[in-house]
Amino acid sequence: MTKGEENLRITDLGTLKALAHPLRMQLYRGLFVCGAATASMLAEQVDEAVSLVSYHLRKLAEHGLIEQAEPRSGDARERWWQPAAGGVTVSGEHFRDEPEKRAAHLAAARLFQEQRSEMYRVYLDERPAWGAEWNEAAHDSESLLRLTAAELGDLRRDMLELIKKYDARGRDREAAGETEGREHVAVHTYAFPFRV
Repeated sequence: MTKGEENLRITDLGTLKALAHPLRMQLYRGLFVCGAATASMLAEQVDEAVSLVSYHLRKLAEHGLIEQAEPRSGDARERWWQPAAGGVTVSGEHFRDEPEKRAAHLAAARLFQEQRSEMYRVYLDERPAWGAEWNEAAHDSESLLRLTAAELGDLRRDMLELIKKYDARGRDREAAGETEGREHVAVHTYAFPFRV
């Protein structure tokens, strides 16, 4: 399976713990953005030793999160890696039945949220360098709605379908040679109940 296809559903504690490690999540995200990379390439991105990065890539591979990719260079010693699926999905329903599972799911969710927040903080710090066009297009917003759980589920599905539509459109246009002005874009959404 390659990027752009079905997400890998994480339903077991071992795989969740393998991904919910700060460096492994960075490596997974880096591979997802690059499509494929070597440990050396990723080590440069995350500013870590190649041996440490190689170790963590093997751990991700043991759990089926990444897989070896076709070599992109003539150096037979290089091992290339790629995501094993179009992304990952972690749903709380698989981690509710035992305290250890609930704690691991909570820790993973917090790590993912912290890393997403850090990505956004970096963008905010670098915002002036992106120029007016990107600053006009980028946004953040907060909407406070009154919904039922079913309506929130519908909203989530509709938003995911819209994101998938834009992702497919961008990939198709890039494959057709429309690369001018194309950048990686992170879309983070949180929709959750709260009480005042």
